[in-house]
Amino acid sequence: MLPDEDDKQFWLETVKDINPTPQNLIPLPPETAKIEIHPHRHFAAKQEFTTYSKALEDMSFGGIDKATLKKFKQEEFKAEAILDLHGCREDDAFEKVEDFITQCYNTGKRCVIIVTGKGALHQQEDIYAPRGILKRQTPQWLNAPRIRAMILIFKNPSERLGGKGALYILLKRNRDLT
Repeated sequence: MLPDEDDKQFWLETVKDINPTPQNLIPLPPETAKIEIHPHRHFAAKQEFTTYSKALEDMSFGGIDKATLKKFKQEEFKAEAILDLHGCREDDAFEKVEDFITQCYNTGKRCVIIVTGKGALHQQEDIYAPRGILKRQTPQWLNAPRIRAMILIFKNPSERLGGKGALYILLKRNRDLT
């Protein structure tokens, strides 16, 4: 850690009466450029989103017509992209989810799947211990305002598409592409 200007002034004030000799003369480090810390992405991983959800279980189908909802429930939409989060840490997974949804929306994809996994259970672990952090957090991330704006609805698909370890997501149409 480099000393700031106040530290330098304090030091110079403290040693002003000392006469340096060649044996104890220590050069000050050269002035270095200040490093600007740019704000990184805001990670919603630690936040709880409980005010609004577009999950199918919540029965809030705002803006979805009956035919589309029926097709979605019956999983008639073909998944155009799949994101597998196995082996990801929580912060990395959030960034991947945000980038994946944004990229899919911007390229006009409508239906995507995110595989979260069900959570590992090791032999020494307590079987009642909470598991599946990504499984629990991903629906909350999908409800983050920036991501939610691109999503029409999502649900856990049938076992053939991943079951409880995946999310079947229907994205809004990107009107800028048409």
